Amino acid sequence: MDTSPVSTLSELRTDSDRLWQSLMTLAELGATPKGGVNRQALTELDRQARDLFIQWCKAEGCTIRIDAIGNIFARRAGTDPDAPAVMTGSHIDTQPTGGKFDGCFGVMAGLEVLRSLNQHDIKTRCPVEVVVWTNEEGCRFAPCMMGSGVHTGQLSLHEMLAQKDTDGVTAGEALDAIGYRGSDEIPRENVRAFFESHIEQGPILEDEETTIGVVMGALGQRWFDLSLTGQEAHAGPTPMSLRQDAMLGAAEITVAVNRIAIEHAPHGRGTVGVMQVHPGSRNVIPGQVYMTIDLRSLEPDSLTAMVAELKEVVEAVSQRHRLAFELTPTADFVPEHFADNCVNAVRNAASQLGYSHLDIVSGAGHDAIFMGRIAPAGMIFVPCEGGISHNEIENAAPKDLHAGCNVLFHAMLDQAEIVS
Repeated sequence: MDTSPVSTLSELRTDSDRLWQSLMTLAELGATPKGGVNRQALTELDRQARDLFIQWCKAEGCTIRIDAIGNIFARRAGTDPDAPAVMTGSHIDTQPTGGKFDGCFGVMAGLEVLRSLNQHDIKTRCPVEVVVWTNEEGCRFAPCMMGSGVHTGQLSLHEMLAQKDTDGVTAGEALDAIGYRGSDEIPRENVRAFFESHIEQGPILEDEETTIGVVMGALGQRWFDLSLTGQEAHAGPTPMSLRQDAMLGAAEITVAVNRIAIEHAPHGRGTVGVMQVHPGSRNVIPGQVYMTIDLRSLEPDSLTAMVAELKEVVEAVSQRHRLAFELTPTADFVPEHFADNCVNAVRNAASQLGYSHLDIVSGAGHDAIFMGRIAPAGMIFVPCEGGISHNEIENAAPKDLHAGCNVLFHAMLDQAEIVS
């Protein structure tokens, strides 16, 4: 076993080849012909991946605990049994047409941290823990981020165990079927820091030719369903001035959603993702439109202002075109600002290791968001090719993954307190 004294810790790196091999071995479980992974939550393939993770962690001397929603906690003991844990982790369930890196990188990077600590015989005062969260993707069982939501008290264990997939199987039944409904009580307290390393799932880092994204927080989200009701009529005989065209109203609102987001740059987002038009005939003026609206921003005041402006636009457009409307809120997630100590640990590690880095925000949901509500949390982003994720062609360069893992390693060392 190679060992390195504390005086040379700044020179330590994780093992790039070992990290890559772990990712590729994990990706064999559920591999698809197009090079992706289909390993949905609480399936037999998920069981095999969980078993493999536990096997690897036990080989590093970790103790394993599994809670009632199936979250797996692998702990490397610290010298102080009462010290708060420094944690990392993500998920290993995938989309039906998922990639090799979404979530999986965060778990395998955590495993590589454990291996590197052992390889270099580094002792820490705080325990170091790697967690696999259950059903982050939410594609088999809704909602997403189920495991971290239950652990942090944001979601009800009873309600989550009762969630059903399209075949009527509950999450509780699926946990029992794969043998991962645990009984360990995992306290929410006594966590010094939680880090999650992840591919960006967007194009910014690649576009900026930057290796590390120092994640400042996650965008808040406000979702709405909007129904607009006008009057169907013949497209030929009905003059433009006498129409009650629901589609015209929807088009104006769609443009306004885009404008509102741009006016709240740099972190404003606005998306109309679904639009259903009735009756859907080429020579009939649309009498009804159903659409979804997704607004996001990093700052609470900005998000509140965006919602207020959306409501004004909907009312004005509906009045102008003589439409009835129903605007229904469907989701409300507050913005998450990650803890200064975790953000600084990531930024300092990137600087000390010589990696290019920039401050960035997460536009997607991650388990670190829920963890950030009960403990200091932070995230590390690395580029993914073309910004593509949730896709079988999802790809990330080994050198970028290694860089992200090195930053994770040193950020965790910063918080875990090395014992000389």
